[in-house]
Amino acid sequence: MTTRPTTGGDLTVERSPFLNPGAKLPFVLLVTCFAAWGTAANMTDPLVSVFRTIFSMSNFQSALVQSAYYGAYFLLALPAAFVNRRFSYKTGVLLGLGLAAAGAFLFFPAAQSMTYGMFLVALFTLAAGLSVLETSANPFVMAMGPEASATRRLNLAQAFNPVGTNLGVLLAAVLILPNLNTATAEERAALDPEALRAVQSAELDAVMTPYLGFGVVLVLIWIGIAAVRMPDHVGTDVEEGHEAHFAATLKRLLANRHYRFGVVAQFFNVGAQTCAWTFTLQYAAEAVGASSTEQGIWLQASLIVFLVSRFLMVWLMGYVRAAFLMLLMTVLGVVLCAVAVLAPNLVGMLAVVGLSLCLSLLFPTIYGIALRGLGEDTKFGAAGLVMAILGGALLPLVHGATIDATSATTAYLVPGACFAVVAAYALFSLRADRGPAAAPA
Repeated sequence: MTTRPTTGGDLTVERSPFLNPGAKLPFVLLVTCFAAWGTAANMTDPLVSVFRTIFSMSNFQSALVQSAYYGAYFLLALPAAFVNRRFSYKTGVLLGLGLAAAGAFLFFPAAQSMTYGMFLVALFTLAAGLSVLETSANPFVMAMGPEASATRRLNLAQAFNPVGTNLGVLLAAVLILPNLNTATAEERAALDPEALRAVQSAELDAVMTPYLGFGVVLVLIWIGIAAVRMPDHVGTDVEEGHEAHFAATLKRLLANRHYRFGVVAQFFNVGAQTCAWTFTLQYAAEAVGASSTEQGIWLQASLIVFLVSRFLMVWLMGYVRAAFLMLLMTVLGVVLCAVAVLAPNLVGMLAVVGLSLCLSLLFPTIYGIALRGLGEDTKFGAAGLVMAILGGALLPLVHGATIDATSATTAYLVPGACFAVVAAYALFSLRADRGPAAAPA
């Protein structure tokens, strides 16, 4: 291996092979999964505002969309780890794709029943499958090459996630948001039950359509991955000297300070991302008086920034240590959240869009750094980091309640606090003595 120096010894990175021989096609196929769960997540984000309008609910009640979605991530990550250990990463990927497709197809009976609860069930099932998929695909990608390049490799795979997120927001902006009736909650309350039901039925059909199409796409991806031979290790392989049972694995993980802090950082990172994007619509309406269509455009702009920034960060990681980039981006995130709160106008709106630059490298970088050196414990360690996505279920409730108590602009204090926690982890990573593997390539 050769070493490419940068400004400052702490930022030196080592260059190493990116993929193992024969892993190129499996890597490309897995990339489609990263795009798929990005589409689902960001097609779901606007539903908080959509269901609040359709069912005339509070911000807190509508935020249960994210609670169902990310709560499923929390509950299914550990079972996925057992599947990966007992069978293989490929088995986990196929199981996740199948369950997610079933959840997408559940949007049809949900739209027919016209009940908020049924939509939450469909979202929970969809997210349960994506939890299994993500718990399997992330470490699978990391295992496709040398450990020294694992964080950068995961960042590249994750760079295609915002391709999906932009598609998800575009689908919501084109197929869902324009089909919402402009009637206010008061005007809906004044309608007779039959007229209200007709309005809601048309709106819920618009919600259903893109999810049914998404289910078909997931089935096609499932067929493609099932048909291709993928390099994988049997799930029961355990390193020499390691106890195979879960209690011993959990004890080792809890004893690892870097991993523990990584799980906490991931919790607040996902919380920051979910809050920033979920409530962009409300911020745009309050700060710049944006219409429903214009709100979708602002969110789309945020995700385009996220997409471009992901590839930019992958390139920068070829020269600069990932933890250092993470520190810079999280500090900038805190500053931008403060601007969003203090300048509730076009400047604040641009700051909210700019948060996507800060978020772009956080998930895969935290993931890669926290899992480095875990060996066979990686399969359960990956589950812990996916379970940390629970932050996306809980912190939007805090954000929504803050909006109800104050305003959509003031509530951006919530993601600002989340960025501060992740900045502390980045600083911890830079100061920790990680040995030769500390600098990812």
